[in-house]
Amino acid sequence: MSWTINCGDCREVMATLDAESVDSLVTDPPYGLSFMGKGWDHGVPGVEFWTEAIRVAKPGAHLLAFGGTRTYHRLACAIEDAGWEIRDCVMWVYGSGFPKSHDVSKAIDKAAGAERETAGPKVYAGGHVQNHSGVAHGGSYCGFDHSGTTMATAPATDAARQWSGWGTALKPAWEPIIVARKPLVGTVAENVLTHGTGAINVDGCRVESSDQIAPVNGKATLCGTRDGYDRPWKHDPAALAARQERANAAIEKANTLGRWPANLIHDGSEEVVGLAGSAARFFYCAKASKADRGSDNKHPTVKPTDLMRYLCRLVTPPGGVVLDPFTGSGSTGKAAILEGFRFIGIEREAEYVEIAKARLNAVASPAGQLF
Repeated sequence: MSWTINCGDCREVMATLDAESVDSLVTDPPYGLSFMGKGWDHGVPGVEFWTEAIRVAKPGAHLLAFGGTRTYHRLACAIEDAGWEIRDCVMWVYGSGFPKSHDVSKAIDKAAGAERETAGPKVYAGGHVQNHSGVAHGGSYCGFDHSGTTMATAPATDAARQWSGWGTALKPAWEPIIVARKPLVGTVAENVLTHGTGAINVDGCRVESSDQIAPVNGKATLCGTRDGYDRPWKHDPAALAARQERANAAIEKANTLGRWPANLIHDGSEEVVGLAGSAARFFYCAKASKADRGSDNKHPTVKPTDLMRYLCRLVTPPGGVVLDPFTGSGSTGKAAILEGFRFIGIEREAEYVEIAKARLNAVASPAGQLF
């Protein structure tokens, strides 16, 4: 499948693309959190980005855009203000997030110049001791001994004791994925037949599950009114039987092909499965592994290929063109190629462009054009 990666500002590059030439957009734009001090993450892409994106998208084309829990409302508003219709929001839930919280008690002691005494290994819920392998960090407030074990320190001042156990952030456990669609031309059926876009690939993204749904059994019962509303069809035994037959057909399809795609995706971790009960009915994949990222990939926010393949497949028609205006290290492009789609990537940072090219060349056969 052909692919291109363009180095430059996505607004300028998208301006060179033909109108209504893209079948879907799957992207992971900046969250506007100044993550790791990166300059590219200083703000959420505004209306002008998504206005150019909607110009190049076919009528009915879907846009999937990751966001941060603190700032996705700005992203959703910008996308909507550009003319896209917000259709849904997918939750990507995971158990491996680490809280980036500021210890208020330690901060108070540090501001006061008070030395805290080590109180032994820090014990977490369940009685386990947290250990961080690798180079130990020195200093009064680092929280590690020379073995890498997290050490607890005792408050040194009355004010610090008063605020011991207080912080500034929750443990991150999910990221939103905004689901938007360019307005249709006519009905869904008309748009799909004309442009090949406007619908999502339900059967192609069903979720395999070992859990079987029991069929609807028993005789069809006649029903009267409920909540003051009369439903005439419920007085017809034939209509009730037909409804039961349709329900069982849907159940059989779910048991054979898999469950209907949901607006929740998870990483299969014990934390998530424990919270959700049986999470098998939802699509899941682990976070990006080192092998998935690539040995030379220094991008800090790499998404797993399996997740991006699923998302590309969900909203892109067979043989369609996937656009990612915030390509980063090329996770969307790698996924699109593996799914048999054409791909157009745009990335401003030259360092990441080279990483993305290497990752796409590793899976593309034959390799596409490089820009």
